[in-house]
Amino acid sequence: MTAEHRDPPGERDAVARVREYYRLVDASDVPGLVSLFADEAVYRRPGYPPIRGHAGLESFYRGERVIERGRHTLDTVVADGRKVAVTGAFEGDLKDGRHVSLEFADVFVLDTDRRFVRRDTYFHTPLV
Repeated sequence: MTAEHRDPPGERDAVARVREYYRLVDASDVPGLVSLFADEAVYRRPGYPPIRGHAGLESFYRGERVIERGRHTLDTVVADGRKVAVTGAFEGDLKDGRHVSLEFADVFVLDTDRRFVRRDTYFHTPLV
């Protein structure tokens, strides 16, 4: 099997976009990370109603997000066409001063322009 079949260029681009997202969020570059999303994007995250569009994302990242700062470390990144799944760890500080260290999984769906139209986040933490 050739490299093109195992890792099509479109999937490489999708993975690069997802990696860029984490770089921008860790740098607190809100305009940059919001620009990676399509205008009609939906972000689903535990504990929040669905976050919709650029205005919703801007509001979330500038005010509603409980994280003050931190760093994502990616363990697994798997692409299937325009879908990218990620597992990793986050370590950082919350706005209330607490330090957190947790594992997460994200699933991104990209449009034909390689913008995120959907993102779903899952945290590995006891809830029930």
